Amino acid sequence: MRAPLTIVLSLMLLMAFTDRLRGQTVPVPSPLTQVAKIAQMREVHSAFQWFQSHEPELRKWQLEMVAIAAPPHGEAKRAQWVAQRFTDLGLQHVEVDAEGNVLGVLPGSDPGARYAVLSAHIDTVFPPETQLNIRAESDKLFGPGISDNGAGVIGMLAVLAALKESPVRHTAPILFVGNVGEEGEGDLRGMRYLFTQSKWKDELGSTLVLDGAGADSVVTEALGSRRFEITFRGPGGHSWSDFGIVNPIIVLSRAVAKISEAHVPTEPKTALNVGVIAGGTSVNSIPEAASAKVDIRSADPAEIDRLEKILREAVANAVRESQAEKSVKSAGLSADVKVIGNRPAADLPAKSRIFEVIQAVDRHLNLRTTTRRASTDANIPLSLGKEAISIGAGGSGGGAHTVHEWYDPAGRDLGLKRIYLTMLTLAGVE
Repeated sequence: MRAPLTIVLSLMLLMAFTDRLRGQTVPVPSPLTQVAKIAQMREVHSAFQWFQSHEPELRKWQLEMVAIAAPPHGEAKRAQWVAQRFTDLGLQHVEVDAEGNVLGVLPGSDPGARYAVLSAHIDTVFPPETQLNIRAESDKLFGPGISDNGAGVIGMLAVLAALKESPVRHTAPILFVGNVGEEGEGDLRGMRYLFTQSKWKDELGSTLVLDGAGADSVVTEALGSRRFEITFRGPGGHSWSDFGIVNPIIVLSRAVAKISEAHVPTEPKTALNVGVIAGGTSVNSIPEAASAKVDIRSADPAEIDRLEKILREAVANAVRESQAEKSVKSAGLSADVKVIGNRPAADLPAKSRIFEVIQAVDRHLNLRTTTRRASTDANIPLSLGKEAISIGAGGSGGGAHTVHEWYDPAGRDLGLKRIYLTMLTLAGVE
């Protein structure tokens, strides 16, 4: 039976149109178009409503988590709390890895795609003996670590909870990470392990780091830093009967004074700080050891190298000066300079997709944000040539790294919308 002429003509036109399309690249929508389309979805509107209606629950989580101490190298109990939340909220393959990071997967439709990573550090800067006194007063939350990084971790959990409540089909799987070792002498050990040694390291794509409060900036430049512990040792003795033997505290003081005289440029911005000094046992004892911890930061790795050289020369000169003094018995004097932290500097290329996505999200939400340089977990992926940025989780906070730290959840939902839209755009919504 012969096909009607209209059908034959339609097929011929379709074949001709298909031939014209062969070999042509289908244009990829701009990030701004992608964000606008995602924001129109019914499920996304439901998620935005969830952020507002569940704020009391988010506050409860924040107070509960921050009440669990998580000092440097002591994050295990808080890690278990985060792992339980990951499990309750439906993540797959929840685990605490060999370094202490908590991880869980939200699968995508393409299991072969690289993971979009959403991370927030779970550790705090405070030592184990710190009195936490976590509390709510009026509309504000108070306590060490309540904003840095209680806000970041709760922001991550809020986005996950909203995705569970109103599922959105996305292409790439999302890896949720509660990482350890961001603060102090943790030296970014959690992210360093994740990106260089873990089983995930070759499958990680763009990374969005949540750190602290706010929704008014984007960290696109990784601030480099190098940290040292300087230690002088001597025989020690009694302040009267052994007077005249070398005193490590005096030698250390000479070195610190010399280090403080170093030229520190304002451009590129550089900082040099002696943050801790320790030594001695009593007022009438000549100490056996004295030490200081020094932090050097700069936007330029060459400046860090220059100041490290000055530091090492100051230590060596302090030893030589003590040995040259005829009134001092310097036998047994020794000095040691130990690197206790090394955070790489790196910059995100301006044309990176993750930067274009966050710009599109901010434009859609009418946010006027700025870019800045800081030392965050994003230092590690950026130094390895991967796309990463760090942003706040909404609300406002202050008093970071003090026992008077506070967090105000007012406006938190705007920061959560920002995180949510960014992650879905990075993961690709079908």
